Amino acid sequence: MLAAQAISQSATDPLSGLVVHDVEIPQPQPGWTLVRVAATSLNMHDLWTLRGVGHPADRLPIVLGCDAAGHDSDGNPVIVHPVIADSDAGGGDETLDPARALMSERYDGTFAEYVAVPRRNLIPKPDWLSFDEAACLPVAWTTAYRMLFTKAEIKPGDRVLVQGAGGGVASAAISLAAAAGAVVYATSRSAGKRAAAVRWGARLAVPTGERLPERVDVVIETVGAATWEHSLKSLRPGGAVVVAGATSGGDPSAALNRVFYLQQRILGSTGCTRAELVAMLRMMEATGVRPVIDRTMPLTDIHKGFQLMIDGTLTGKVVVHPSAPQP
Repeated sequence: MLAAQAISQSATDPLSGLVVHDVEIPQPQPGWTLVRVAATSLNMHDLWTLRGVGHPADRLPIVLGCDAAGHDSDGNPVIVHPVIADSDAGGGDETLDPARALMSERYDGTFAEYVAVPRRNLIPKPDWLSFDEAACLPVAWTTAYRMLFTKAEIKPGDRVLVQGAGGGVASAAISLAAAAGAVVYATSRSAGKRAAAVRWGARLAVPTGERLPERVDVVIETVGAATWEHSLKSLRPGGAVVVAGATSGGDPSAALNRVFYLQQRILGSTGCTRAELVAMLRMMEATGVRPVIDRTMPLTDIHKGFQLMIDGTLTGKVVVHPSAPQP
């Protein structure tokens, strides 16, 4: 089968270690099953692996990709929950299992015609959701959902700032927060991405670092060092910054005096539970909110998709089709 595999790592030339070639179809272990992948999507996690960040070189080669929607071995349309873990080890929350792994960390991922996954990780794909839309959800959209509703516990009328409009998590957070009745602000260096954020439901989108018209209850932070000071200054006393990434670097000034004096909360968030993915699907059905797709492409063009991500020119998700459409 055709697959996109990381065979080496480079901090300066990450795409040099990504090859698209034929590999063996995976053989599921007990309790696992095969999924024929109809659509998958790109995430920053894949680039971190290619750069050698958080992924030991001794785990190479490995098929990349965390998201998947396709058909199970019985032909049923499914979405793959990407966190492989024991929920009991996490006290009922599989993201707290110390041994958890995202697809493509310890097990071959979804940039392939077939992927092997635990049966527990299969979720029926609703008819109202296309395969391309479903492929955007497992990492970026569920990350945003957990940040907003599990960690920050936002309510209608809350003020929410989303840093870095245009990325997969940020676009999801804007759409989901607006659909939940929050007043959403967004930032971006790009005028085009600021305009897109308003289309997705933001009340106002401003250039990165610009002062907001009011302080917010919650900040959704995935950018890191470049926006951290602005996040804290934009937050009301007692408000929360929810952090799920640091694409611009992970060593910002802590500004601890502001944090303790204003009793601000800093909450870490990663991944999602299977139950959160199911709950998000119910919310999407009720509200009509859908993922933002920048473009689609065949697996053979995956290098082009990642280069667009590196260049920062994407507005939404890149969806990849590992196989030719079935008649």
